[in-house]
Amino acid sequence: MKTNVEICHIDSNRCVVRVSGFDGERCLGSSLGEAADAEEAEDRARERLEERLLKQKQSTEPKQHLQTTNEKQPEPEAQQPKPARRFDSKDVVQSEPKPMKPALPIPIQTNEQPTVSNPEPSEAPTDPEDWSEELTAIDLQLKRIGWTREHESRYLERAYGHGSRHKLTRYSDLVSYLNKLKNFDEGAEAGSAQTPLRRSDLITQGDEMLTTLQWEQETAKHFLQQQLGATSRQQLSDEQLFEFNMLLEEQLIGDMPK
Repeated sequence: MKTNVEICHIDSNRCVVRVSGFDGERCLGSSLGEAADAEEAEDRARERLEERLLKQKQSTEPKQHLQTTNEKQPEPEAQQPKPARRFDSKDVVQSEPKPMKPALPIPIQTNEQPTVSNPEPSEAPTDPEDWSEELTAIDLQLKRIGWTREHESRYLERAYGHGSRHKLTRYSDLVSYLNKLKNFDEGAEAGSAQTPLRRSDLITQGDEMLTTLQWEQETAKHFLQQQLGATSRQQLSDEQLFEFNMLLEEQLIGDMPK
């Protein structure tokens, strides 16, 4: 198995790493790891990913074992006097159509799978067209902290890889940036202030896990409300969104047959 390691977040206090596993070009899954440094965070993410993949493998092995056992069962029965009659031509004719019957539900299952879980439309509404209120709030926060455009550019370069807020093309990233500014004290250092998690990446990973769990919208909404007291992931802070993804990973691991 090949792996891809990506640092989702890093600052002076912690590091968040995502490890994805691949079989050729096929993605087997991904897991998050959090620790004080990148190496330890990567190790934790690898352990979680390996645990998930191992349980996935184990969940398929019992089925193969049962099939092998069922194939061997007729042998001792043939030695007993009870099944005295032999297979004749009628038996063969009757048994031939039977393997064709299970093929009928297969297209139905395939067609139903995309509609089993679709959490995104209900909790990730369309981004608003007017972002002026958020941009104004950002300007006010910059004045409160005491940052100039140069300070902001330095911080944005560290957080998003570019030095202009106008290059924030996702509304969720703009809101994440604003929420971080609200938590900074006056005179905070732009070169060392904590950067936000990559919110869009966390949303995407959460979508993948919800699809794997095959949860309907109401199930996902109830779980979110029960665990974090929110009805939409858009209401969560970056840290809460990360926590929600970790909870989904635990559900994935716990729901797999042991």
